[in-house]
Amino acid sequence: MSGVLESYVNRPVSVITADGRNFIGTLKGFDQTINLILDETHERVYSASSGVEQVMLGLHIVRGDNICVIGEIDEDIDQRLDLSNIKADPINPIPHSVVM
Repeated sequence: MSGVLESYVNRPVSVITADGRNFIGTLKGFDQTINLILDETHERVYSASSGVEQVMLGLHIVRGDNICVIGEIDEDIDQRLDLSNIKADPINPIPHSVVM
């Protein structure tokens, strides 16, 4: 996993977390537990009625145990998106079960 993440350093990424949040930012670093440091970060908040809201966060740390998906963003395609016209239900949290 760290080999793949190394290729994403200083590139824009999208991170989807277990609680259903979507962070977009420049990957600046990570550690052995996949905690991520993102710069120029914003969260995309989806709505079925009013389009996508972008909440600016700046420098942001995402805990590795909360990450579901990390993917590189194609900046050309991303800049062409009209987020105000994209309507979608928010991503549901991923339920965790404890096995005893």
